[in-house]
Amino acid sequence: MTLQIRVIAPDQIVWDANAEEIILPSSTGQLGILTGHIPLLTALDIGVMRVRIEKDWQPIILLGGFAEVDNNNITILVNGAEKISEIDIDEAQNNLNQATQLLSEAKTNKDKIEATQNLRKARARIQAANVLNN
Repeated sequence: MTLQIRVIAPDQIVWDANAEEIILPSSTGQLGILTGHIPLLTALDIGVMRVRIEKDWQPIILLGGFAEVDNNNITILVNGAEKISEIDIDEAQNNLNQATQLLSEAKTNKDKIEATQNLRKARARIQAANVLNN
């Protein structure tokens, strides 16, 4: 038995496949879903969704949204998503350092919000790189 997973962004279907397990970045922490999970609706945070197909884990960066689990079907509606096949860890670390610096230099509330979002995305890319390298 498998999970049918669909990740839908405003401009595209990012993922539509079967998997054995999924770990979601929910707003209350990491949420693991296996077959037979009870129905659930949860808010998602910016972070890495991990999908296990056979023995391999595939990371996908989610930029916030909602997930619904019902009868082994998982529908994920997101503000945006990035499929990751290969991440340059040095580039990801540089982006994280830049985002951290921009946050420390932000003056207005708007700048602080934007810098915080960029920092969270940069951290998610580092997490995704770690999933790929393990």
